Amino acid sequence: MIRFAAPELLALLALIPLYLVWRARSGRAAAVGFAMIDAARGAGRRAKARLGGVRTAIRVLALALLVVALARPQVGRASTEVQASGVDMVLALDVSGSMQATDLAARGEATTRLDVVKDVVRSFIAGRPNDRVGLVAFAGAPYLVSPLTLDHDWLEQNLDRVKLGMIEDGTALGNALVASVNRMRGDDHAKSRVVVLLTDGVSNAGDVSPELAAEAAAAMGVKVHTIAVGRDGKVPITVTGDDGAPHLAEAELDEDTLRHIAETTGGTFFRATDKGSLERIYADIDRMEKTTRTVSHHERWAERFAWLALPALGLLLGELGLAFTRFRTIP
Repeated sequence: MIRFAAPELLALLALIPLYLVWRARSGRAAAVGFAMIDAARGAGRRAKARLGGVRTAIRVLALALLVVALARPQVGRASTEVQASGVDMVLALDVSGSMQATDLAARGEATTRLDVVKDVVRSFIAGRPNDRVGLVAFAGAPYLVSPLTLDHDWLEQNLDRVKLGMIEDGTALGNALVASVNRMRGDDHAKSRVVVLLTDGVSNAGDVSPELAAEAAAAMGVKVHTIAVGRDGKVPITVTGDDGAPHLAEAELDEDTLRHIAETTGGTFFRATDKGSLERIYADIDRMEKTTRTVSHHERWAERFAWLALPALGLLLGELGLAFTRFRTIP
């Protein structure tokens, strides 16, 4: 990296064109070089005035180098080290069939619950660049989308792959929580380990109860924030009945179980009924799980004044030498 410690002095370079204009108006100085009287006799027969421009060019180059040198050019390296915040977080997302409901979307939009959740989660991930974040999708069984990682670009690419129907239908809350907690097993370096469990249904699959999974998470020191999404009652979700026609579905939410999971692990239960409330929930979690980051900034700069000043001085001495020898002027 190159920088100038006194960049304002570079403005003096603007004086060089003014100097050239002044030289042009005052006329060129005769610059007939001679070493002997015999050489001087032929001076009038050659365009010696042209040689005066050489001295002017040398002088202008030397002045430009001096101005740049006065601006104190420096060569060095600057680096910033940001340590990870120490928060490991796994986001567990429900991808069961009921997540195709459109009740979270704004009026007039046909966006599914899952699309809204993915959009909010994507912003949440972008706002925590120094956390290791993992992703688990679940329906009738859990599926590891991404292990804990600081490569959030790669994480977001995997989030885009999360689709409805990618896993057998159902809602295995207990298994999803166990799978999320297991991603943090054996890591003693994290200052805080958190699971954000989001669902819109009732646990009806899997071989681990949500209560037992919550106790296991608490024993491992993992805090679980739970989010219940969706509205109560019939929701605008298009499902195909036995007659082949679409029907509205009845939404089911087990808030009591989600509250129990959060209370057992020291987390918080949240309820989201639209995109705005979901965004506020993730913003609240973001504030709750912040830790102090360590930022170290290092700079090493070396002065390079001499690299320009010495050549400029050499040019000026050379020009002065030419003025008294090769380009000595005739009065």
